[in-house]
Amino acid sequence: MASSTTSNTPPVQRSGLQLGRIWDNFGMLVVFALLFIVCAIFVPNFGTFINIKGLGLAMSMSGMVACGMLFCLVSGDFDLSVASVIACAGVVTAVVINMTESLWIGVAAGLLLGMATGFVNGFVIARLKINALITTLATMQIVRGLAYIFSDGKAVGIEDERFFTLGYANWLGVPAPIWLTIATMIVFGFLLNKTTFGRNTLAIGGNEEAARLAGVPVVRTRIIIFHPLWAGISGGRHHPGFAHDQRSADDLARL
Repeated sequence: MASSTTSNTPPVQRSGLQLGRIWDNFGMLVVFALLFIVCAIFVPNFGTFINIKGLGLAMSMSGMVACGMLFCLVSGDFDLSVASVIACAGVVTAVVINMTESLWIGVAAGLLLGMATGFVNGFVIARLKINALITTLATMQIVRGLAYIFSDGKAVGIEDERFFTLGYANWLGVPAPIWLTIATMIVFGFLLNKTTFGRNTLAIGGNEEAARLAGVPVVRTRIIIFHPLWAGISGGRHHPGFAHDQRSADDLARL
């Protein structure tokens, strides 16, 4: 008589696996929620709208930068030049606005700086096969030096009031930078999880050679990944002067 044996996973083990998957997907959100609740209970005025709005403004630049850095990390690389690009983009935006008296030309100049820096990083890393850490470390020093040159080492002010309305406008009582950060997170989350570009990025991070053999355009994808347009946006949005940009850049560089 032939006998067949079937091995079933015990219910306890199945539930443990399910909890493990839930923790992998939502563990950081759970920790964040618990930390927020503890602070709201024990820290005076922590849960007030004014404080939450201040926290949102404080993290808006870092949040936008983190969205772009996510793609670099997922692809297996790292970009050290982001902080300096933000500082230089802010300086270039201010200098061009003061020279041309045109708000949109200045903003476009800051964005173009971010795109040009990203193209150089991506080309050197993807095409010339130079290590991303070395490449972006060199770019960080070059772009930071350019910021000092453009500003002559001094604070650069902007007299056009329209520029400040871009950064300090309020929609439904919430500052525009917070809305912009939320929108950036939603867009980048969609790009990573729901688009071909996001799947290509994940494939490159998993195994670059296997991704290339599977037909993924590795070079083009990596160049796009290192295009810090979002760094130019962040730098232009946060610019009240060169000194502030340098402090922000130094803080991000330490991170």
